[in-house]
Amino acid sequence: MTGGTARLGRAARIGVDVRPAPHAAGILHLGLGSFHRAHQAVYTAAAMDAHGGDWGIVGVASRSHGIVDAMHEQDMLYAVATISPGSTVLGVPGVHTDAYVAADDPDRVVADLADPRIRVATLTVTENGYSYSAATQHLDTDDAVVRADLDGAAPRSTVGQLARGLQRRAGSGGAPIAILSCDNLASNGTHTEKLVREFLATLPGSEGAEALAFLDEAVTFPSSMVDRIVPATTPRLRDEVSALLGLYDGIPVPAEPFTMWAIEDRFAGGRPAWEAGGAVFTDEVSRYEQLKVRLLNGTHSLIAYLGALSGAATIPEAIGSAGIEAAARIVLRDEYEPSVDVPTAVDVREYERQLFDRWGNSALGHRTTQVGSDGSVKLGQRIPEPALQALDEGRMPHLIALTVAGYLSCVAPLTGTDPGEHARAMTDPAREALAGLAASARDGRELAQRVIGDRRLFGERLAARTPFIDRVGELVDAIARHGVAAAIDDCVGASAAPDTNPKEHRA
Repeated sequence: MTGGTARLGRAARIGVDVRPAPHAAGILHLGLGSFHRAHQAVYTAAAMDAHGGDWGIVGVASRSHGIVDAMHEQDMLYAVATISPGSTVLGVPGVHTDAYVAADDPDRVVADLADPRIRVATLTVTENGYSYSAATQHLDTDDAVVRADLDGAAPRSTVGQLARGLQRRAGSGGAPIAILSCDNLASNGTHTEKLVREFLATLPGSEGAEALAFLDEAVTFPSSMVDRIVPATTPRLRDEVSALLGLYDGIPVPAEPFTMWAIEDRFAGGRPAWEAGGAVFTDEVSRYEQLKVRLLNGTHSLIAYLGALSGAATIPEAIGSAGIEAAARIVLRDEYEPSVDVPTAVDVREYERQLFDRWGNSALGHRTTQVGSDGSVKLGQRIPEPALQALDEGRMPHLIALTVAGYLSCVAPLTGTDPGEHARAMTDPAREALAGLAASARDGRELAQRVIGDRRLFGERLAARTPFIDRVGELVDAIARHGVAAAIDDCVGASAAPDTNPKEHRA
C-alpha cells in the first residue's frame, strides 16, 4: 500500500456498487485464482442480485497465501477490471464469505465438501490439477500425492479431496451436491466423475462402496464450458485500479469484455440463477467445449509459441505479425474447425471474428508466457482429435504440427538453440523431463519421436502416427536452423497446397 491510501473493504466508501455481503455460503470453490474471481464469482453475484439465495462462495487456494491473505484484509472484496482499448470498467462482485489455503488445512476441504449447506462445488484447478495420465485418461495411481491420498493421508490432490469429501458426506446424511468442473477438459464433468469413481474403487476392500452408492443417488457432475481471457495482474494494473477506486486493492483482476459460460443443467442440490449473468444452460455443452478448446485455446497456443519464439511479449504483439496471423487463421479454419460440431446458436464466422478482435486487445496485455505455460497438459486436450481427423482424411495438419514444434522449441529446445526470454519463462510440469530428452537428441526428428511416440505425451493414437511425428521433427529442425519465421512460411505455403498423401510429405 502506498501514499497512505486506505485499503478496499466493506467499511470504506467506494465509488462503485458493491453488493451486500452474502448471508451464507452454498458454494465451495477449489482453485481461488484470477479466472474464478473474474468469471464464476461475477456470474454468482449477478444471480444473487437478481434472485437472492444463500449462494456465497468459500474460496480455496491450493497452496498460495497471497490472494487468501489479501481477501481477508479486504473483507473478501476485490475489483474486476473489464479492459478494452479506451476504457476500463470496474466491478466488485462481493460474493465470497471466506477463503483459505488447502495445503494448510486439507481436512477442512473434506469437512466443507461434507457440509450439507454446500450444494455446489466448483473447480478451476487447471488441466494439470486432475492427476490423470494423458496417455490413458485414467487416474494416475503412480503419482506420489494420489498414492498418499489413497493410503489415508489428509488429501492433497483435487481428486482425493473430492473423493474423501464425498465419502464423509455419504456417511453423515448424504445431502445432494453437484461437482462442477470449469476447466478445459473434454466432457469435464464426465471426466471428473470418472476420476473420483476410480479413486473410490481403488480403496481397499469395501471402503469406497458407500460413497460410490451415494454418487449414484445424490451427486451430479455437470459439464461446463467457460470462456473469458483473464491475464495475470500486474503492478501497473494494481495502481490504476486503486486510483480509480480511491482505495488500495491488492488483488484486482483484469479481464476482457467477452465472457461465456455454457452449462449442463444437472444440479442435484440446486444452483444459483447464473442465467441472470448470461450463462447458457444447454444440452450442447460438448459442442461449446470443442468450439472453445480447439478454435480459441488451440489457436491461442500456436500464437503464444510462435510469438514467444519471435520475441513477442504479449498475444496482441504476436497476432500483429502478418505471418503469425496467417498461421492462426489457417489452423483455426482449416485444421481445427472441421473437427468441431458447432453449437446450434453460434455463428462460427462471427465467433472467429470475435476471436481475432479479442487476441488483438492491446489494452489487455495477455502475455505469451502465461498462455504458453503447462503445454504438456493443455495441448493433450487441444490437438489430438483434430490432428487425427486430418490425417485420417489424407491431410497433413501442418499448423497443428507447428504448434507442437513451437511448444517443444520453447520448453525443450535442441542443444545450442536459445528460444528467448519469453519461452524460457514458461512453466511446465514436464519441462525437466522433456529438456532431458532434448539434451541428448541428435535432431528434431529424434526429439519428436521421443516425446510424441515413446513418451506418448499426446496419447496413444497420435503416438502411432509416424508422418505427423516426422513433420513435427522437421519443423523443430527448421526453427533451430532457420528461425521461426521460416517455419511459419513453410507451413503456410504447404497448407496452400494440401497433401494428397501425408506419408510422403517432406519439407
